[in-house]
Amino acid sequence: MSRRIAILRPEPGNSATAERVRDAGLEPLASPLFEVRPLAWTPPDATGFDGLLLTSANAVRHGGAALASLRGMPVLAVGSATADAARAAGFAVARAGSADLASLLRDSPDFTRLLWLAGRDRTAIEHPALAAIVPIYASEPRVLAAAGAAQLAGSVALIHSARAGMQLAAELARHRISPATIRIAAISRKAAIAAGPGWSAGAIAITPDDDALIAAARPLAIDP
Repeated sequence: MSRRIAILRPEPGNSATAERVRDAGLEPLASPLFEVRPLAWTPPDATGFDGLLLTSANAVRHGGAALASLRGMPVLAVGSATADAARAAGFAVARAGSADLASLLRDSPDFTRLLWLAGRDRTAIEHPALAAIVPIYASEPRVLAAAGAAQLAGSVALIHSARAGMQLAAELARHRISPATIRIAAISRKAAIAAGPGWSAGAIAITPDDDALIAAARPLAIDP
């Protein structure tokens, strides 16, 4: 009998990953550790920038009516899901990176004045092309009830970000659940390190996307 795959990311990503887990023949366990909410924001004058940087589909989902004034700007998107969300919202995607933000910026030297619509809590990065950063959404931590935390024991937890790894470790410590009862699959080495030590077993995705993450988790789920 295989272990369940615990999905920690917020909705709607949680449900999307759960569907991919089922398609892989595994059983998902929805256990979101965050809830995304919009922030009040005012769009700057688009003429001061030559491109719009999006690192999460949440920027499009939670940007609201204020996004309309920026819709004529070409978009640099990190990841196919973010690019798809931008296109669905009427934006033209100039480039979609398949790795990380640093790689996308390195591969886009023709953009020199980018407006980054970001999350409030994000990995700090410095780059001369980042002309302005505007937080437009926040991922608020969710407190797991005792029963919800107990369900994680014996599972394989998908770590989609460094922040998720830290939050999982914190919630387990709060409920006095040993990480040795859980296996983890992380979307990156950084996310795995953030989760800390003591897990029963672990793996890192070959590329930072859902399909690779689930592929990394699969052997952990079916092995004894």
